[in-house]
Amino acid sequence: MSVGIEDVAQKAGVSIATVSRVLADKPHVSQKARQAVLTAVHELGYRPNQAARNLRSQTSKRLGLLISDIQNPFFTVMARAVEDIAYEREYLVMLCNTDEDAQRESLYIDLMVSEQVAGVILSPIASTGEAVQQLTDAGIPVVLVDRHIPNAQFDSVVGENFNTTKRLILHLIEKGHKRIGAIIAAPSVSTGSERQEGYIQALYERGISFDPNLLLGGGPKAANGYELTQQLLGLPDPPTAIFSGNNLLTIGALRAIHNAGLSIPEQIALVAYDDMDWMFVMQPSLTVVSQPVYEMGKQAAQLMLQRIDEPQMHPVNIVLEPTILFRGSSGTKR
Repeated sequence: MSVGIEDVAQKAGVSIATVSRVLADKPHVSQKARQAVLTAVHELGYRPNQAARNLRSQTSKRLGLLISDIQNPFFTVMARAVEDIAYEREYLVMLCNTDEDAQRESLYIDLMVSEQVAGVILSPIASTGEAVQQLTDAGIPVVLVDRHIPNAQFDSVVGENFNTTKRLILHLIEKGHKRIGAIIAAPSVSTGSERQEGYIQALYERGISFDPNLLLGGGPKAANGYELTQQLLGLPDPPTAIFSGNNLLTIGALRAIHNAGLSIPEQIALVAYDDMDWMFVMQPSLTVVSQPVYEMGKQAAQLMLQRIDEPQMHPVNIVLEPTILFRGSSGTKR
């Protein structure tokens, strides 16, 4: 039997009008009611009837944007770029924060399918492609941003990770460091795995043995950076330099280094992915990889609009080159 909007309302314990308002992404609905409706939609597998779906797909002027952490300035800048381009073409952007949670990502993808948005720009939380396939199966075009899915035929706009990380680690080696620690966020996704591979390759090219105790992976938050850095500093033979895989991890790493009473770069060097304004003004200023984040979001939105206009075009994969800003935190020759 098909599931109707009445079934969703009954399961969620709300009115049919509330369900309609939530599915239309309208305001004036409590967070509790909104979450109850989205959960009911997911559990019941609710879909609008095909006629209504087709009508919306012809007239929809909405794009979905699914990012992993709206509190991360990296994704805030990216969201602004997407919104700027969408506004020029009179599209509205439905912003969803997945928080690196598979269930939340699935709920939002269900909502995108139910609403039959014109397209979805997505930073996936896994490299399997299953969640993205649900969108394409429903006829919704997808552009992956920041992270890609290996061997998958989806449009994507990402930053280069492998060679940039390798250059950064080689820079530390040239400074005389041989025990270089690395803290990587989400090594299971493309950004994490590529940065991890770049780190290992740099050691290999300089004949430095890889020590798995020096390479730690975990969550992407500042608290994770603090815990991982503490682990590195607590080793019997701790690293003399640390590579941080994203800006939030760097905040945690700095706190751990400060709490340990170590000075940068005299006692430990620190280099990181992602530039933030305060990294330049702190003393010493941080050596970082500066990614063209706004450009990444801009090109992802432009590619999405092109895909909507030309649905039969071949998949497009854009790789943007970051810039390494060499500053004081990587130190002088040891």
